[in-house]
Amino acid sequence: MTRSATLPVSLSLPPVEDNSRLRLFSGSANVPLAQEVARYLGMDLGPMVRKRFADGEIYIQIQESIRGCDVYLVQPTCCPVNDHLMELLIMIDACRRASARQITAVIPYYGYARADRKTAGRESITAKLVANLITQAGASRVLAMDLHSAQIQGYFDIPFDHVYGSPVLLDYLVSKKLSDIVVVSPDVGGVARARAFAKKLDDAPLAIIDKRRQAHNVAEVMNVIGDVSGKTAVLVDDMIDTAGTICEGARLLRKEGARQVYACATHAVFSPPAVERLSTGLFEEVIVTNTIPVPEAHQFKQLTMLSVANLLGETIWRIHEDSSVSSMFR
Repeated sequence: MTRSATLPVSLSLPPVEDNSRLRLFSGSANVPLAQEVARYLGMDLGPMVRKRFADGEIYIQIQESIRGCDVYLVQPTCCPVNDHLMELLIMIDACRRASARQITAVIPYYGYARADRKTAGRESITAKLVANLITQAGASRVLAMDLHSAQIQGYFDIPFDHVYGSPVLLDYLVSKKLSDIVVVSPDVGGVARARAFAKKLDDAPLAIIDKRRQAHNVAEVMNVIGDVSGKTAVLVDDMIDTAGTICEGARLLRKEGARQVYACATHAVFSPPAVERLSTGLFEEVIVTNTIPVPEAHQFKQLTMLSVANLLGETIWRIHEDSSVSSMFR
């Protein structure tokens, strides 16, 4: 059974009367998350007409005055990525033309983040292209969560706030009172993320899975660097896509003697055949957040979804009040 949890992140819940210039709108990608953020802020989502024409073109109309307002647009660019990205660009353009004072694109999941550099000749750096599109559409600022590559922040020539889902995941893990934890990075590239995670779990030991990738979405796991025998292994990643890497890692951890294996990730991309792989019993629990909506058909017994709405809502309020965002994670 899927369990949901909304974990408190901060204490500065804003009074409604101070929201006179704050406006929050949602694209179609994750309306439930946007509604939760609105509840945290003590306000309603702004009224907006959103529809498609017969040829697939997207139409957006803001249905209240936003002249001189600080507008926040909640839209993860998850599957279908191109549709949700285009919808975000149109929302930004509509707000710019309606004379909004500041437009912040709130992107809980940043699509195309893995195309952040050239790995072969004649490739596009699509993460940079998306940054250019969002900036040129008229966004004043971007708020995103757990980028696949932190360097993407540098692709933007506008202010960028990067927040992390780890406080929500960590609070949940701590509440489970697990013993003999070892935090495992599924690849060398995720070591910094796993090390930061382990530090917050009372400096838990760290292990690394050495992996050789042969093609896109295909990974071959080789060996484990570190001691996992008899321990509770917590695999930590920013996202679970097809689940090939994390499942091969779990099998290897079991083979090396891990007593229990948990998977933690901020973004539940869950491209086929992820659900089939994750629900085979390899994991005691697969813990993700709701940055991306997971349809009921893609939910399974071991899945736990946690809400990042409070964290996003607190970040939005701090940006609106010109307060520190980084202090939330210290």
